[in-house]
Amino acid sequence: MKTRFFNARILPIDGVTPLFTGELVTNGSVVSYLGSDGSGLGPFDREIDCRGNLIMPGFKNAHTHSAMTFLRSLADDLPLQRWLTEQVFPKEAQLTPDDVYVLTKLAILEYLTSGVTAMFDMYFSRDSIAQAVVDTGFRGALVGCANDYGGTAQETADEYERFSKFHPRITYRLGFHAEYTTSYPLLKDLADMVRSLRQPFFTHLCETQAEVDSCVGHSGMQPIEYLDSLGMFDYGGGGYHCVHVSEREMEILKERGMTVVTCPGSNTKLASGVAPVYEYLQRGIPVAVGTDGPASNNCLDMFREMFLVTGLQKLRHGAEAVDALDVLNMACRNGAYACGFDDCDCLAVGKQADLIMLDLHQPNMQPLNNIEKNIVYSGSKQNVILTMVAGKVLYENGEFFIGDDPERIYAEANRIIRRMK
Repeated sequence: MKTRFFNARILPIDGVTPLFTGELVTNGSVVSYLGSDGSGLGPFDREIDCRGNLIMPGFKNAHTHSAMTFLRSLADDLPLQRWLTEQVFPKEAQLTPDDVYVLTKLAILEYLTSGVTAMFDMYFSRDSIAQAVVDTGFRGALVGCANDYGGTAQETADEYERFSKFHPRITYRLGFHAEYTTSYPLLKDLADMVRSLRQPFFTHLCETQAEVDSCVGHSGMQPIEYLDSLGMFDYGGGGYHCVHVSEREMEILKERGMTVVTCPGSNTKLASGVAPVYEYLQRGIPVAVGTDGPASNNCLDMFREMFLVTGLQKLRHGAEAVDALDVLNMACRNGAYACGFDDCDCLAVGKQADLIMLDLHQPNMQPLNNIEKNIVYSGSKQNVILTMVAGKVLYENGEFFIGDDPERIYAEANRIIRRMK
């Protein structure tokens, strides 16, 4: 498939090229041209007149539990531990692999409407997740989530080998659920696995003060210090949330080249706290953005997350803290690197054609004083009119092209939750 986008405003987010007016051509799964006039590169399978609308890289949802769509607005208004033990764990125990497949598809529909072209997903039944990603044409990074309730270091290593070869739009990262759900024998096995495979490692880190206090109580160290002492981060990696982090832990994040994935919507709703994103940026620690799962957020909306990333920091550090342009970099480039999708970080010739079109002909985007900042401060899902992954349009003007009927997916999701006790 060869597609020409013309009469477009283009924001490459490559760290060099400013927003410009021109054309973009995709050929197969990659961007084959960026410039002022690509008309001579035809013939094309399709030519899209962008009417001055904006083409930019898709957002990467760098932390989520997609199949938790079945718990949306069902497990609300509780702190994290009660939310998990009273609502989440009992119902998750009733899920089947087929359920996870359907529920992941439901999340992918929502990602597409929010301009998300890749997800970094932590959940069980990873074969089902991977198949949902492949079948819909989406892009997904999977991460291990072993803990005392299931999973081993050897199973994680086996998954790494298998999913790394599963499909070009799938990557796999080593990881486990969290320190507070995992006892020392399994932690030691996982650390040995990291040293054997020499790969980055990801997990939930320092999400709540109770989690931190518990770790200090049994180890004498905060979670990042404790896991680093075992060798978990010898090859980098990252942490999801990183809300309650000490000065020493920030030093470890920097020294190990780790990425912080901030999830401000979920942290706000669960009253977990505000991650020190401003301090991370000041120290040169990369930050990516995630929604967390649709049970704790409850929506999978990267526009809301981007606004919260900067807005919450401004409350602490003043109006100049965390520029909107930095937030776009977090949501696009840093998320891609965390997922292991280095060829999806920006729009450039040879990069994957993972892109979105934003409608600028709507009241919330006018006047066009500063388009980049308007995306973060004023943009919303209503502006997303096209989402393309690997050169294929999966969502356009309210229609989905994922090889399945959205209404069937909705009906199945409702059937799954009605079945549960």
